[in-house]
Amino acid sequence: MSEYLGEFRTEWRAVTSAMVGLSSGLIMNSYAAGIMGPHLVAAFHWSKSELAAVQILALIAVFAFPFVGRLADVVGSRRTALVGIVASPLLFFAFTMVTSITTYAAIFALQVLFLTTTTPPIYCRVIVQYFKKARGLALALAASGPSAVAAIGGPLLNNLVVAKGWQAGYLALMVFAIVGGLSAYLLMPRELRESGQPARKQAAREDYRMILHAPAFWLLVVSMLLCNLPQAVILTQLNLMIAEHNVVGRSASIMVSAYAVGMLIGRFISGYALDRFPARLVATIGLSISAFGLLAMGLQGGSIVGLALAVLAIGLSFGAESDILAYLIYRQFGVRVYSTVHGMLAATVAIASALGAGALSYILYLTDSYKPFLLITGVAVLTGGLLLLLLPRGVEEDA
Repeated sequence: MSEYLGEFRTEWRAVTSAMVGLSSGLIMNSYAAGIMGPHLVAAFHWSKSELAAVQILALIAVFAFPFVGRLADVVGSRRTALVGIVASPLLFFAFTMVTSITTYAAIFALQVLFLTTTTPPIYCRVIVQYFKKARGLALALAASGPSAVAAIGGPLLNNLVVAKGWQAGYLALMVFAIVGGLSAYLLMPRELRESGQPARKQAAREDYRMILHAPAFWLLVVSMLLCNLPQAVILTQLNLMIAEHNVVGRSASIMVSAYAVGMLIGRFISGYALDRFPARLVATIGLSISAFGLLAMGLQGGSIVGLALAVLAIGLSFGAESDILAYLIYRQFGVRVYSTVHGMLAATVAIASALGAGALSYILYLTDSYKPFLLITGVAVLTGGLLLLLLPRGVEEDA
């Protein structure tokens, strides 16, 4: 155990850089948008539907992720992340000059485009190079950064906006982006050449041929597509799903808290388990847990305890997914094309979220109930989790 945890003493820069970088990057912006949105609606008298429509532009990430992933493999994580580190404070400053929903949407689109360089396909590449024995736990720690920052900084940002106005909020976010981005860049260690030479520009055709002909890649694509159908919907519709079981008020708040706690616990349990047990087995169990939670919510008849356990199970599984995916990509493809593969799979996750949202909208139109969606996606997630058992063994841990 001392040797296991000892990696954090020697490689602390890699995990700290990733955690800080993710906490001040694109993931953090989704939390910030949720806080700033109501204040902008009140200030400019936009409709809620107009603001919600802007979120469709997040699909730009589907096209950006494969490109920035490849860029990281070619020029390295530091140079790739620098694009977003420079762009982020500039774009937050640009938000202070917003006067219409059109300009807001344009800046939001630029955020999505440029700040994909500050996401897991870029920062996790550093961790998988430097951590050997505690790789899974290090990935979990990095992934927990944005949630921790949102929990602490969210109320502070909201209070600032209430006291000083929405422009002050964006200026505070600009300062945070400068401090966080610069810290992540300075802490990020150099690429480890012995972990695999960076991909060469002229090798792109060969690399993509290798990736696309690998059964592991398509197993991961289908698995992520199936497992992520309900994820974005759960994040935005959980209160309404719980209300369908006649659970409202304080009891509903407890359910939402159970989901958040489950995500945090699941992240660290899966990270530690990945370092101790076969990755395919951990991945299958970790991702399949949410299937039973979804099916329970779709079937169970109103037991508050049963509903709470179902929500907790969903949170455990969704929290585990980010480090499971990052870990499996390394085990199957190594470092040289790590970000290329991660970018392509991140795009798959974004597509799955959009498909899930569309499916839910159609199901609600037909049935006015969440239960059919929960049952269908429960089966889909279970199928996606079981597919991971078919993954080949992959590269050795210390490759």
